[in-house]
Amino acid sequence: MDYISYKTKYANKQGVDKQWIVVDASSKTLGRLASQIAYMIRGKHKPSFTPHVDCGDHVIVLNADKISLSGNKWVKKEYVTYSGYPGGVKKTTPRELKAAHPKRIIEHAVKGMLPKNRLGRRLFHNLHVCEGHVHQYAAQKPSQVMLKY
Repeated sequence: MDYISYKTKYANKQGVDKQWIVVDASSKTLGRLASQIAYMIRGKHKPSFTPHVDCGDHVIVLNADKISLSGNKWVKKEYVTYSGYPGGVKKTTPRELKAAHPKRIIEHAVKGMLPKNRLGRRLFHNLHVCEGHVHQYAAQKPSQVMLKY
């Protein structure tokens, strides 16, 4: 007898079609933007999504210094790092971090939304954040994407 086979197709590292995407972050809310970027980096917007494979796209984020935060988060929110030594706790606010390293605000938010394992660390390399509106990835012919929010 002939039966139709409905086997699930899983993507592998060699068969993945990775694109380059440009996202403009000017006047976008940080959390909403970061969740959509993490979604694209993970590859969940593709029909061939496979949870254990890097099948997402490279995302270039422009105008990282023009990001917006809702409410009073520029002053109240804290980024905490700990060196491991007594008294080694360092705290900084988004306003201080924006003055020193504007790209790290978006990188920190997106990294927190990726898986906490080897795959998540590998996926983080697909994020490219630029402070201004000029990027160095023109040779990859990235396509502009308008986000919902």
